[in-house]
Amino acid sequence: MADYLIVINGKPQGPYPLEQLKELGLQAGSFVKTPQMDDYKEAHEVPELRELLNLKARHALPQYFATLDVRLLAVIIDLFIIFAVFAFIVFIVMLFLAGKEAKIAAAVSGLVIIPLTKLIYGAIMEASTRQATYGKLLMGIKVTDEAGERITSGQAYGRNFSKLICILTLGVGYLIGFFDKRQQCLHDKIAGTLVIKDRLL
Repeated sequence: MADYLIVINGKPQGPYPLEQLKELGLQAGSFVKTPQMDDYKEAHEVPELRELLNLKARHALPQYFATLDVRLLAVIIDLFIIFAVFAFIVFIVMLFLAGKEAKIAAAVSGLVIIPLTKLIYGAIMEASTRQATYGKLLMGIKVTDEAGERITSGQAYGRNFSKLICILTLGVGYLIGFFDKRQQCLHDKIAGTLVIKDRLL
């Protein structure tokens, strides 16, 4: 069991062993951190502390929303990853293809395979425990439902395939996000999702 730092009067104090936390009057909203945590969390977010102090988990609505420029960078990173994998596979396949036409067909197939892979990969990753593609993880953002919880597979597929509507509207579906206080684009509104940033402290 790790020792915990606790924020008291705005300053980190400790670390304190788990057994001592009760004596310190730890509350559900107290900020705590162990060496293994990337950032501070509220006590009710840590299962070990909920059990020790008989706390109930509280769900706070998301407050920090990813801007569209950060989301675009995440998309670019994801497309680069997918393209690199596709290019490697096509390179291997071409070693075994004899005809020029077959090689051209293999290369051109990327026009369909890469976008489709992006949609499926996005849905799988966003519905996972990571709640984000690798591009989003690198940018420190993730996808949640409107209550800040992990989305279902249905929401994830709905969100990603609704992007086709944004494309068919010549990008208007994406531009909606610029005028929304929660940065929701059309596909987010359809699926009931948000793209949020890590909590700031």
